[in-house]
Amino acid sequence: MFCKIRMISLLFAMVLLTTACQKAVSDNATPGELKPAARDQLIARSFCQSLELKHVSRHPVDKMISERAFGLYLKSIDPMKIYLTKDDVLRFEALYKEKLGEMARSGDVSPAFAIYRLFMQRVDERCKMAHEILDSPLEFETDEYYLRDKDKLDWSATDQELRNRMRQEIKYKILDLEGDKRESLREETNKKATANGDNAPAAKKQTDRSNEPPIQKLHRRYTSLQKRIHQITSDDILELYLTAIANSYDPHSTFMSPKTFDNFIIQMRLNLDGIGATLGWEDGYTIVRNLVKGGAADKQGELQPEDRIISVGQGNEGEFEDVVDMSLSDVVTKIRGKRGTTVRLEVLPASGKSKKVITIVREKIELEDSAAQSKIFEVGKKADGTPWRVGVIDLPSFYFDMEARSKGDSSGRSTTQDVRKILRQFVAEKVDACVVDLRFNGGGSLQEVIDLTGLFIKTGCVVQVKPSEYDANHAKSLDDRDPGIEWGGPLVVMTSKFSASASEIFAGAIKDYKRGIIVGDETTHGKGTVQPLINIGQLIFGMFSKSPNYGTLKVSIQGFYLPDGQSTQLVGVKSDIQLPSLTNYFEGAEADSDYPLSFEKIAPAASWPVFNYVSDDILKVLRDQSAARIAQSKDFAKVNKKIEVYTEFKKAKKTPLNREKYFAQLDRLNTDKEEKGEYERLLGVDQKIIKDYYMDEVLGITADYLNILREKQIPFQKEVSNVEKPFIW
Repeated sequence: MFCKIRMISLLFAMVLLTTACQKAVSDNATPGELKPAARDQLIARSFCQSLELKHVSRHPVDKMISERAFGLYLKSIDPMKIYLTKDDVLRFEALYKEKLGEMARSGDVSPAFAIYRLFMQRVDERCKMAHEILDSPLEFETDEYYLRDKDKLDWSATDQELRNRMRQEIKYKILDLEGDKRESLREETNKKATANGDNAPAAKKQTDRSNEPPIQKLHRRYTSLQKRIHQITSDDILELYLTAIANSYDPHSTFMSPKTFDNFIIQMRLNLDGIGATLGWEDGYTIVRNLVKGGAADKQGELQPEDRIISVGQGNEGEFEDVVDMSLSDVVTKIRGKRGTTVRLEVLPASGKSKKVITIVREKIELEDSAAQSKIFEVGKKADGTPWRVGVIDLPSFYFDMEARSKGDSSGRSTTQDVRKILRQFVAEKVDACVVDLRFNGGGSLQEVIDLTGLFIKTGCVVQVKPSEYDANHAKSLDDRDPGIEWGGPLVVMTSKFSASASEIFAGAIKDYKRGIIVGDETTHGKGTVQPLINIGQLIFGMFSKSPNYGTLKVSIQGFYLPDGQSTQLVGVKSDIQLPSLTNYFEGAEADSDYPLSFEKIAPAASWPVFNYVSDDILKVLRDQSAARIAQSKDFAKVNKKIEVYTEFKKAKKTPLNREKYFAQLDRLNTDKEEKGEYERLLGVDQKIIKDYYMDEVLGITADYLNILREKQIPFQKEVSNVEKPFIW
């Protein structure tokens, strides 16, 4: 989730090399190699000018930005410090570290392409070295260690040092693959042992590749890496280059190529024309991860999760094109297409059977798994002995149909519309309390979070924005002006370190209004900036011109502040009740990123009425009751143990490459697998509302809250928009 920006960040630092360096690396250039397009100079100039004028800092693209970009570029293109040499880095640093900004502002993007050619050359050399090491005897009995924190490493100064680092990297990958195999076998054993249990773990699907030896798999991976590195397009290079410049201002300012922007639009509107399959990439193959329920592929019935797509044919008779080792984005582009058209996929089934051709007619696919979902649970007891009814809403993002809204079409899908329907269902089904789960919501539309907050309050400030450092006393209040309320009853909001941006606005407003209780990790992500999208083509040719698609600038133009004047930047929104969670200790918060912005507190908003639904005495009772349950919970005891060993593992910064010691550490800590598994579970596209031990505790807190409110006879506003009279429990 947070790695994408970093991956984009490197092809820039070395991107601003001078003519001398370009000549040094490009004298042997071959016909057809990557070169900047004529338009790239216009794009780079306009991009840099816009950054300087629109970024909240108003900072010029100067020496400081150059130095930052240089470091980010190297870190992104070679984060393991295993491809470039110390001589490469020192040469570039001496000549160009302080000049990158100046070159970018002049529109010179040719260095980006020259550096990528050098990078391709180094990758070819290192992959050849990797194959040689894999074919040589490797021993796992000596005591040596793999350093995970590459910031502690310098670049390799000699061939021997470089080969030794590559050898350690390969040994670590072999042990990691062996660990994956052990984990798969363990999960399969557990599944068989608890085949009839409700909590049986989902074992990984076994395929014909499951028993492939690690050395053979790594040979294939390095071969595939070489091919992928050589498949990058000029648009990809430009995106990497300009994003590295933007990331030197803050982690959320970026450049999106036309292809990236199209994917962004799909995620915001939650629909596309295609077959309805989530695809992944593994060892050179495009893998089917999930099928969209009710989508074209699901209805056709032949394509299955874990199938490998090896070629794609257009129409009923189009020639098949091999897609093995092709970049995932290119494969996705070939499979998507206009609804009603046909695509043929040649696949290797996960079952191990012979390859087959599957013909699918593309349809409009609704991405329901990325939309708001709900479920009603019964928990605890009321005074009359009946259970409380608690409605849970899982909200993955603040989405809306940008195209429909730009055309004035109110029928386009949005977060607020979907949640409004759910809340009305809750009211109709006599739900007693609402829980909004934002644990894995990374944000989205600013207007949507304002509108969504308005479903729970009458009117008032939701968030304040301040354009720049020159407007310290001129913050603007963005208010909910609709007096209607869709849910007037008790409210609980679940958050985590992954709750970012718009999620923090919602949670912060609910907390400031004392409208509900915040439960989750110690604090949210800590992103307190606003980024609009700026069409680069319109900047160049004019707002009202029919400009070509030259990409999109996403730039931080404002800091946002909660109604009480507090910025969420770096600090996030603190939970009222913190629950033990491994995610609370993961890296990846705003404060962990490179060059995050910081903001001061400003004056409170003029209008934000405070309710009496939450008080210190209520929270104390809820915390005490929750702590008592957690102390008796075996599941939370396991979580606390995981937290203990996880923090120990992170402090160590290194992993033994002695096989016996590696697996002893893995059995005791298992932290890499825990973190990877937790990310996959929490951020997977097939999220569902699961009543696990964590949700049970949130529901327990909600039931306690309902009992206290009933006891205190605290009045809540009815949901009917124009009814002013409150009701009493």
